[in-house]
Order: sequence, then structure tokens, then C-alpha cells
Amino acid sequence: MHLLGEWNVLDVTLGLFLQELASNPILAITVLLTLGVIFVNGWTDAPNAIATAVTTRTINIRPAIIMSAVFNFLGVLIMTLVNSSVASTISNMVDFGTNTDMALVALCAALFSIVVYSVGASIFGIPTSESHSLIAGLTGAALAVQGGLDGVNGEEWIKVIYGLVLSLALGFALGWVICKLLTIICANMDRRRTNKVFKYAQIFGAAAMSFMHGAQDGQKFIGVLLLGVAFCNGQPDLVGAVIPVWLMLICSVTMGVGTSVGGEKIIKSVGMDMVKLETFQGFSADLAGAICILLSTLTGIPVSTTHTKTSAIMGVGAVKRLSAINFSVVKDMMLTWVFTFPGCGLISFVMAKLFMMVF
Repeated sequence: MHLLGEWNVLDVTLGLFLQELASNPILAITVLLTLGVIFVNGWTDAPNAIATAVTTRTINIRPAIIMSAVFNFLGVLIMTLVNSSVASTISNMVDFGTNTDMALVALCAALFSIVVYSVGASIFGIPTSESHSLIAGLTGAALAVQGGLDGVNGEEWIKVIYGLVLSLALGFALGWVICKLLTIICANMDRRRTNKVFKYAQIFGAAAMSFMHGAQDGQKFIGVLLLGVAFCNGQPDLVGAVIPVWLMLICSVTMGVGTSVGGEKIIKSVGMDMVKLETFQGFSADLAGAICILLSTLTGIPVSTTHTKTSAIMGVGAVKRLSAINFSVVKDMMLTWVFTFPGCGLISFVMAKLFMMVF
């Protein structure tokens, strides 16, 4: 087990958790909604990790999905044991106040708003990010409970802004640098030999991306689940509870199952529609994305794994020529930022107010 900070130890044994689920319907709804979002995250986000490996024909789609599910599982479990700073950031970036009953209701409203926003966005064709929706939902609900900016911890929330910059700038830069170096190093080598090497290297890169996707996104939802358990125990904040192994297992298994469902359409759009890649370029994008997410995870900065991977792919494409990039993807990323934070945040704020009146 790994400590999130300097909290008093919160009793979150599996037996007590199950008792609380049976006796507290709000907690049960919160857990079900969180697991649902984790499942959808594994279904829709995780395929980005293997998109380049599949579309360069390095590995077939079904084995790639199974591999991704396994490494998503390992990423959640291992990285949370080693470094749980992202979970800490997510749980500490908002303050739901000292009334833990209202806090739990508001948390439930935040998760419900994520579902509502995601469904609405898909109907209107607005690009979404589960990571950004989660951050916006938690923030909107905290503002509703506290009645103002006291619901936001600015020192932690600023990491979200850092994440926006990292996912775009660092992902692009690392993709360009790694691909450029490999282009120079392999310029005079036998193309057939290098392709064989990079075929196996890209499988490694796809596994690394899957691992880091689980490490980054899994921790976000672990932080949310732990908040729900803390509120049930009358603890108003998470300035340092212990993350139990059973909670890591629940999150990692749910994400792994979601990943195993598929995502062929997403794989095609990320791996082929944006820029056509060769094997060494796919490896460059995977390695760049994995490094960027690793740095973000170790420093507790929440990032969108989708945006990080697509930025890395654009950086790789820029080595060939800027015109090789489909810049409509950049537009979609910007629209995600423009719509998700105010849109999902507002829905969460209204839902939290409504839920607090009803319950």
C-alpha cells in the first residue's frame, strides 16, 4: 500500500466497504457511476495506446487489444503502488466542505453529470475527454457545495493547466525529437533489417503506452472512489489516506475489461486518419507518448492520454512535413478544452444543487 500524503489512516477494508455499499444507496450509486466511467474510459481511451501498432500492421487488432487490457491492468496496479500522486492531485484539487453527507451527494452528482455531458457531446458531435470531464465535474460539484471558489484548491488545480500544456507541447516535441533522431541514425541502414527491429520495438511501445494509460487514468478514478469512501466515514478530505490493494484491483480489472471490448473505430481514426505512419514512426510516437505520461504521472499532473498520444503522432508527422498532419485533430483537441470544462462543469454545478435539494 502507498500513502497519498500525511492523512490519518482511513479504514477502507473490503468488508467495511461492502457493508457501506449495502447500507448507503448514495455511495452505491457513486461507485457504480465511477466504475461505469472507468469501463468507458478503457473502451474509448485505451485503444489510442495500440492504434499506431495496429495500423502499421505490427500486430493484429485482437492480440493488440488483449495486450492493451493486460498492461492497462498492470499500469493501474503497479504505478499506484509505486507513486499515487495523480490520485492525490485529483482528490485534493477540490474541497467539498465539512458536511460529508452533502459532499457524497455532490460527488454522485458530479459523476452523473459526466455521463450526461458525454452522451450529449456524442449526440452533437463534440469531442470529449473523460479525464477533462472528470476534472470539470468534480470542480462544478465542489463549487456548488461550497457556494464559491472555496471549493477549489488553486495550488492543485493549476496542475490541470500544466497538463494541457504538457499533453500538447511536450508530446509534440518528444515525438519530433525521437523520430528525427531515429531518421538520422537509420539513414544508411538496410530498410528491411530496421523494419524487423522496429516491429518488435513498436509492440514494446504499444505495451508501454497501455501501461501508462492505466497508470494515469486509473489513478484519477481511484482518487474519486477513495473520496466517496472517505465521505461515508465522516472524513471531509483526503489529505493522506491509504489506497487498499483491493481498490486498485477493482479499478484495474474494470478498465481492463473495458479495453477488451474493442475500439476498432478509434484505432482507425488515431492511427490512420491523422497521419500515415511507418513502423519506426509508430514506435517514435508510442515512446514519446509513454515518456510524457510517465513524467506527468510521477509529478502528479493529470493529463489526457488521448491528447498526449495524438500530439506525439503530430510531432512524428512534422518530421516528414507539416502538410502530412491532419490539423482537424488539433481543432478537435481545442474544442474539447473549450466545451468540456465550462460545459461539464456547469452541468455538474446544476446537478449538485438539484441533488442536494432532493436528498
